[in-house]
Amino acid sequence: MLRAILILGLAIAVQTLPAQAPAADASGQPFKLSATAELVLLDVSVRNAAGDHVGNLSKDNFRVFEDGKLQSITHFASDDVPVTVGLVIDTSGSMRPKYQEVVGAALAFIQASNRNDEVFVVNFGDRVNSGLPEGVPFTADVKQLRAALSLGVPAGRTALYDAILFSLHHLEQGNREKKTLMLVSDGGDNSSVHRSQEVMRVVRESRATIYTIGIFDEADPEQNPEMLRRLAQAGGGEYFFPKQLSEVVGICQQIASDIRTRYTLGYVPVRSGEEGSLRRIKVTASTPGGRRLVVHTRASYVLPPKRALTSQDGTPGRKGGL
Repeated sequence: MLRAILILGLAIAVQTLPAQAPAADASGQPFKLSATAELVLLDVSVRNAAGDHVGNLSKDNFRVFEDGKLQSITHFASDDVPVTVGLVIDTSGSMRPKYQEVVGAALAFIQASNRNDEVFVVNFGDRVNSGLPEGVPFTADVKQLRAALSLGVPAGRTALYDAILFSLHHLEQGNREKKTLMLVSDGGDNSSVHRSQEVMRVVRESRATIYTIGIFDEADPEQNPEMLRRLAQAGGGEYFFPKQLSEVVGICQQIASDIRTRYTLGYVPVRSGEEGSLRRIKVTASTPGGRRLVVHTRASYVLPPKRALTSQDGTPGRKGGL
């Protein structure tokens, strides 16, 4: 039985294997033995020095290191699979003169994405609002998504941190294996209940790949490009700071292409040291000729606690496994 446990910034797949010949206890009832194996799954983007996506790589073109130790890659995939995507759009007052261009860029992203993606929209100013109608958590319908983006009316202050946490929570309700957020903002926050430290902790524990696009004037006192950079780096995506507003459409199309061409690498981690400790990850890639490539993926994860084993009748058992 395969149970997917997708937590703490990476996908941890736990497979429970019943013993082939269970022994009997004193009452004559068979023991229900099982074993577990955990799989760390990494969402990986690869480009060459010119910034172009590199396809047609094999498992042998990659090296994965955890805390400096080379890992054996046990899972590899490079298919264009549908993903769950959240478009998180700043609708605070500072975005008013730029908002229509941002909506057009977001629609360009949707048009360039996999037609089977499940998408949602979050607009945030003073408050965080879901753009889709009640009862519609996700959609692939372009008309619905255009309407959701158009609902935003730029005004008021900026609840960026609240919007990120709301979006990450909603993202986990999606049915797709891969999860992604695309955030468009100036990076400032002056209205959230939550704080940046909490946001960064949840981002590191999330499985979402995060892309950020910083749109701000140089004289904007609310701008915080460093926060946007940190979010993307922790989320294994990329950050963009266009010099001209006209560049945003191309950036959104580039992000859509990046999502569709990412590789999936998996390895079985070794349980040693403290549970909950931070594990550092480094992934390298090279062409068959040995030329180094540019890799974007998460740089760390937190090893989860041991899971309680589940017996064959579905009841919790003792803790064990990795």
